[in-house]
Amino acid sequence: MGTVVLKRGREKAARNHHPWIFSGAIARVEGDPADGDVVDVLDAGRGFLARGYLNTRSQITVRLLTWAKDEALDLSFWRRRIEQSAARRRELLASGATTACRLVHAESDLLPGLVVDRYGDYLVIQALTLGIERRKDEIVGILAELLQPRGIYERGDVDVREKEGLAHHVGLLWGEDPPRPLEVLENGLRFRVDIQGGQKTGFYLDQRDNRARLAGYCPGRSVLNAFAYTGGFGACAAHAGAQRVTNLDTSAYALALARQNTELNQTAPRQDEYVVGDVFIVLRQYRAEGRKFDLIILDPPKFANSQAQVIPACRGYKDINWLALQLLSPGGILFTMSCSGLVKPDLFQKVVFGASVDAGRDVQIVEHLSQATDHPILLTFPEGEYLKGLVCRAL
Repeated sequence: MGTVVLKRGREKAARNHHPWIFSGAIARVEGDPADGDVVDVLDAGRGFLARGYLNTRSQITVRLLTWAKDEALDLSFWRRRIEQSAARRRELLASGATTACRLVHAESDLLPGLVVDRYGDYLVIQALTLGIERRKDEIVGILAELLQPRGIYERGDVDVREKEGLAHHVGLLWGEDPPRPLEVLENGLRFRVDIQGGQKTGFYLDQRDNRARLAGYCPGRSVLNAFAYTGGFGACAAHAGAQRVTNLDTSAYALALARQNTELNQTAPRQDEYVVGDVFIVLRQYRAEGRKFDLIILDPPKFANSQAQVIPACRGYKDINWLALQLLSPGGILFTMSCSGLVKPDLFQKVVFGASVDAGRDVQIVEHLSQATDHPILLTFPEGEYLKGLVCRAL
């Protein structure tokens, strides 16, 4: 087994069980391990710190898996960790009212680089690192044995794989191809999900709890669901008694699914809108037309993928929140969110504050939002907190 020796004074994060070792913290690599191999990480005095897998092509050179010197990273290790992670979601799925959730949340479930989502009888896997890619066949075998799905599908079309020296890959890994779309339940509501071609692994599972919280604000209100995607928030708003929902997105295909998702959960026809367009442009058109809404949902895609993009991202967040606040009726509610992990909650709140000042609206924070419970945040890995949001009332 190879060995990674850290520079003096650079061991604190590893001792505190942070799972990443950056290249700048490493003094030397001993034993000539190959990328993807398991290595021991030692402090400058050669004391054992942790064990993980190596990738010298990545800025995050070692991803740590165990801090126990006597714990081997063998097949039984991977089985045990996956079984424990799935067991933590058992209660969520027990009633049958929800059939889709995240089963393995990478670093926050002590399995860096591995994401596994369940959609009914099918699993979707993302191997985000070389270390996981090297062990993917073993992991798929464990998932098939433990969870007995009908099929396991890979969505390896994420940019982070390129940083690991990996090509994109999408396709069936085991069992049957999932239907397209596939129907799942979330808190008793029906949703059609495109595992093979949808965003992320098909659905924004991390917003499940926030969709449930939305329901109490919807009865009798006119709702604008911006960045609607397949209408998760819009369908929930309609089901909760919203008077009218306008779903806005750039994708006609996503909005077709959004219409289906609303209709799946209705017993009577509705007069909702499905608008294909750029949110930044359409909101300005609505302002020029004098349109008003009682509730606006802003759930944009990630605006910042690197530290250099944080300031431009904040400009984008400020712009859409400024526009939304001008479109809200007196006393209207704004559900505003950011999934950019590099934009921290306090910074996002300052951005919304700036938007309120420029819009000339006094705004109250009613609730703080975060990611769903199946997307936990490990205390030793604060980077796992990426989704944040505010429920605001415009006075």
